[in-house]
Amino acid sequence: MKFSSPLIKGRLIKRYKRFLADIKLESGELITAHVANPGSMMGLKEEGLTVWLSLSDNPKRKLPYSWELVEIDGALVGINTAHPNGLVAEAIESNQVNELSGYDRLVREVKYGTNSRIDILLSAENKPDCYVEVKNVTLKRDNSHAEFPDSVTARGAKHLKELAAMVEQGHRAVMFYLIQRTDCTKFRIAGDIDPAYAAGFMEAIVAGVEILCYECHITNREIRLGSPVPVIP
Repeated sequence: MKFSSPLIKGRLIKRYKRFLADIKLESGELITAHVANPGSMMGLKEEGLTVWLSLSDNPKRKLPYSWELVEIDGALVGINTAHPNGLVAEAIESNQVNELSGYDRLVREVKYGTNSRIDILLSAENKPDCYVEVKNVTLKRDNSHAEFPDSVTARGAKHLKELAAMVEQGHRAVMFYLIQRTDCTKFRIAGDIDPAYAAGFMEAIVAGVEILCYECHITNREIRLGSPVPVIP
């Protein structure tokens, strides 16, 4: 995924009300940017961090700037949760995900389960449908591990159960963790943050839900899928 125009550099002043951030641009201008991330953004919202913004040319937007990236100790982290589904879909369609190859049709945002929508539904003749749920991963608390979730997520636990139900019905189900940062070589579940999610994760594996985790290549011009990352119990 290439950004439509070069990103704009700034310094974070504060993030507040979950979806807003005050930022000082290199020009000295103070702006308020939209933050497309409902999570806690643990470790990514300290005052003074270098951030990168996109600028919309849509005159109807109340906030033309969107916070896209943040720099942490020399690494880039993609905080915009609107991107992961498209990034993964793009990679599947271009045969960059070996585990999800061989399907003829990809559809996004399909209703399933109990009042839910699956991020990606893959189908092909003579194959079970494949339900793919994508999770954005930005948390890192040590030298190498990316972790999910960064806050309690009842919705995420619900998705694990619904994927398990799809396996029970004879389909294939995949939980795809996308690490939107450039400094992680392993992945694990943050069970101390959300024990219920950690328990649901193990139950989903036992039920037959497959786990995939990939890192990203990130620059201030594009984000694209990288290599598989091992999942550590």
